[in-house]
Amino acid sequence: MATIFEINTCNVGSTGGIMLQIARTARNHGIRVITCCPDSRTNRPQKDELTYFIGSRLSHLIHSLFAKISGLSGILSFFATKFLIRKMKKEKCNLIHLHNVHGNYLNLPLLFRFIKRNDIPVVWTLHDCWSFTGRCPYFELIKCDKWKKGCGCCQYPSCSYPSSKMDSTKKMWNLKKKWFTGIENCTIVTPSQWLADLVKQSYLKNYPVKVIHNGINLSVFKPSQSNFKGKYNILEKKIILGVAFEWEKRKGLDVFIDLAKRLSKDYQIILVGTNDSVDALLPSNIISIHRTQNQKELAEIYTAADVFVNPTREEVLGLVNIESLACGTPVITFKTGGSPECIDNSCGFVVKQNDVDSLVRKIVQICEKKNFTTELCRKKACSFDMNVINEQYVDLYRLQLEL
Repeated sequence: MATIFEINTCNVGSTGGIMLQIARTARNHGIRVITCCPDSRTNRPQKDELTYFIGSRLSHLIHSLFAKISGLSGILSFFATKFLIRKMKKEKCNLIHLHNVHGNYLNLPLLFRFIKRNDIPVVWTLHDCWSFTGRCPYFELIKCDKWKKGCGCCQYPSCSYPSSKMDSTKKMWNLKKKWFTGIENCTIVTPSQWLADLVKQSYLKNYPVKVIHNGINLSVFKPSQSNFKGKYNILEKKIILGVAFEWEKRKGLDVFIDLAKRLSKDYQIILVGTNDSVDALLPSNIISIHRTQNQKELAEIYTAADVFVNPTREEVLGLVNIESLACGTPVITFKTGGSPECIDNSCGFVVKQNDVDSLVRKIVQICEKKNFTTELCRKKACSFDMNVINEQYVDLYRLQLEL
């Protein structure tokens, strides 16, 4: 039986969920998958007999503080990574599936030296651009292309993730190039063609790149009736919905504030995933929902909406777009990153980034003319069925392992 180690910063949230879904599917095919992530209060509840925690909370904290001060990440956690490598040797690891290796829980030179010296096949799913930049997970907002030839004098906000006031991006870019290149058998997986095209312009360009979209659970995200409109006393209004897990400028929070000024009282904007800090910025005519109890409740909100608006300025794919479509609600998004790849002319519109005038027109068009049916939106979402997506990973495992 082949044994695979799947490594990510977490086993919760979007990337953590993706890791666990792939692991479950592979196990159903007789492939042993050990999921690995740093020990934390949020990761621990998902632990099972095939979970391995990398390091301790203390080692993770020390590494994170060092990175925040120095701007250098992936340098510490030496013993945590040593123990991980020992575990891999003991379990006779046949393949390593990397997800997010940033997060200051791995000693990256040690891990990649082990991979290269032992010719271990690697599948590396990129969930952002961090692997080929000096620091930034994204760079569209600042229109930067230094990552192509070498970073330095970084314009990315130092308060943003990963936060550090020390600009070590030139050194980190060179270190990562050294660490991440030269693997004998490595396939890069990206959730969108947009990210695949960027990889091919980076120092990772010599690796084969395969696009495997992120998938969703279509048995959870589906048209789901509820009393949501009645609960908020908005039965007669057209609902414009926005969902994010961290509302900020790159996710288009300022756009929704602008829309609240432009749209008539016939429309109601609802934002999910907010917090007290975001609430302080919102006008009184936006309904703020900090969090939902579960995905079923979120599906009910998607279903109640007339249109889902995603004015993101940095996005690898946009799972929220797909979740909305699966619930039968059309989507409007900015032409940014991989977000437009979720949408075609059967289920929504793509507008130029920051073109709020066009965004308003498309919102009114969808709400008044009902251009898109529940059935067509759902049909588009079916191409992102997580069960089908996860089988693609199993096929890739078999190819890498020559099974």
